[in-house]
Amino acid sequence: MTDINYEKYLIKEPIIQGQPDLNVQNRTFPPLIYLSSAQIPGIKYNIEFGWVWGMPQPNPYLDERVGEYDEILLNIGGDCYNPEELGADIEYSLGGRILSIDSTSAVFVPKGVRHGPLTYKEFRHPHVRISILLGTGERKINSAETPKPEREATDIDYKKYLVRKPVYEVIAGTPVKNRQEPASMTFMNRNLVPECNIYVEGGWVWGMPDPNPHIFRHVHRDFEELVLHYGTDHEHPEELGGEIEFSVGDQPLKVDKTAIVFVPKGISHGPLIWKKYSAPHLEMAIVPGAGSLAEADPGGHQEKMQKEGKD
Repeated sequence: MTDINYEKYLIKEPIIQGQPDLNVQNRTFPPLIYLSSAQIPGIKYNIEFGWVWGMPQPNPYLDERVGEYDEILLNIGGDCYNPEELGADIEYSLGGRILSIDSTSAVFVPKGVRHGPLTYKEFRHPHVRISILLGTGERKINSAETPKPEREATDIDYKKYLVRKPVYEVIAGTPVKNRQEPASMTFMNRNLVPECNIYVEGGWVWGMPDPNPHIFRHVHRDFEELVLHYGTDHEHPEELGGEIEFSVGDQPLKVDKTAIVFVPKGISHGPLIWKKYSAPHLEMAIVPGAGSLAEADPGGHQEKMQKEGKD
């Protein structure tokens, strides 16, 4: 057995590129980079994270651009007890079509499609914006002219790439107190957007979970997994509000800040044991290449229920 220190796959210190700008207000700037090839060499994902806690200035704050890779944009409300309420009204342009967003939602942005600007029409309460870039660990910002858009077909209904409401299908199989149940929120999968072959789900924790653990040791033999935990304090976005022991292989890792854990395919992980709780936080599983619940099986719950003979 290869002796691997899986601590290198736990990212608790984000990269911050660029300098603070006093003209940028009411949002995390520069954004926090929680996964990139600079943090894990060779990784093919790039994840940016940030809060919005007021009407952003300047507004709009994202220009039109064209990406060389597929991207998923998540807008997640910060109220753990009303998780579908985003707390804002946003207009986002995709392929020249305006998408109106007013709830916890996700947008799949295919490579080569013009997207942006992003304009806030109304703000009500803080929320998180997360960008997941697929296929590269390095983020490059291009204008709308470079490279030229690849997908300018006027007959495409770009609204089909917006998931306005999460679905609820990831069930733990046993009731869990103090966290979102009986099912967490699935933001993106192949059923929601057929072109998007990635599973993204998340659920809120608002107290010490019981039973603890409720996510046991399991393995995804065909897929890598990215596990993100973040807290609800927009003024201190790196604070988690708890301490979790997350084992990868046979090595316990301590997650006590906003963090991402990269789990290579075929490596067992879990259990997740909450050691401390102080404030609500969200646990998110991202499984690239797995477009369905059966393929992704976050937490290994589906396999566990099948072994126990449950539907």
